[in-house]
Amino acid sequence: MRNVLFVAPFSFETTGRFITAAAENPDTRLVLLTQDPLERFPQPIQDKVGGHWRLENALDPGEIAVAVEAVRHRIGPIHRLLGTLEHLQVQLAEVRERLSIEGMGVEAARRFRDKSLMKTVLREAGVPCARHRLITSDADADAFVDEVGFPVVVKPPDGAGAKATYAVHDTAALYDVLRRHPPSPGRPLLGEELIVGTEHSFDGVSIGGKLVWHSLTHYLPAPLEVVKNPWIQWCVLLPREIDVPEYDDVREVAARSLDVLGMETGVCHLEWFRRQDGSIAVSEVGARPGGAQISKLISYAHDVDFYRAWARVMIDGAFDPPTREYAAGAAYLRGQGEGRVKKIYGLEEADGQRCLVLELIEGDGLDQLVTAGPLSLERGPAATN
Repeated sequence: MRNVLFVAPFSFETTGRFITAAAENPDTRLVLLTQDPLERFPQPIQDKVGGHWRLENALDPGEIAVAVEAVRHRIGPIHRLLGTLEHLQVQLAEVRERLSIEGMGVEAARRFRDKSLMKTVLREAGVPCARHRLITSDADADAFVDEVGFPVVVKPPDGAGAKATYAVHDTAALYDVLRRHPPSPGRPLLGEELIVGTEHSFDGVSIGGKLVWHSLTHYLPAPLEVVKNPWIQWCVLLPREIDVPEYDDVREVAARSLDVLGMETGVCHLEWFRRQDGSIAVSEVGARPGGAQISKLISYAHDVDFYRAWARVMIDGAFDPPTREYAAGAAYLRGQGEGRVKKIYGLEEADGQRCLVLELIEGDGLDQLVTAGPLSLERGPAATN
């Protein structure tokens, strides 16, 4: 029996899927460390976990370490310390190293978490990515713009997704961002050149330092466009055909990125761009599953439970690469006016296009998500669009 600790600060629906998968992994006893009381988690999760420890601050590595030690005294050796949130990865790595628990260490976790350090490592290894600079003052911001020119992107160096991320096209907009988020040596901002092109993600599984499987996703449109335009109903698409020459370059770049950043055994989520000239550039890489319900879409596209597959990778260090069976997609419906989705039109038409609409659920960061998949289509242009 392997003792696995899962740190989940709050009761989120998506996090609950990973908790359930880990608790149901064979020969595994799962103990949940949370900031929320256990009663806030769904009853099935309460029934499945083999123990619970309440934390005051689930992002404090010292507090996590104390809890891990206490649990270890009660149940024996801890074999894995897990968590899926981006903001937890360095803290979990610190506790693993402190208590000699197998898994990603601090140096690698920081390369994945600190976007400035990440891009420095990638560029030194010849991986194409945006030029960047840490901004600790207005003078830093001016110098960076003098170097790369407008437009630029300004965001936190430890951010996730498009949160607190701004596309800046002129000096007035730059200084507006600096007023809202004053940079300092203790709280710097990250400046990046704005790459123009189509945006995508790459989700992969590595075993023993080797990339053994991947999935590709198209963003329609890029998340920054969605954040800037409240009327846009964001979509993501997993095309059925991905093992084609069109994606040879990103497969090579992704494998190189994971190697230099230090991925051994785990799941990654890599964001990348296809520029207008056809070249690619890496935006950022996370040592965690993708958000925006991408794990669910991967499950539909491959006719597997990717949450269970994730648990097996992280606990057993094993993975059976699934075959891509279908295309799959999701549309994030954003309520206009009062910000509420009151009614949805067009589901019948979607079903008429041989698309099975499965469910309406809450999305990650946007109002609602309609998931459509799997798409059982004949081979041809429609199969990948």
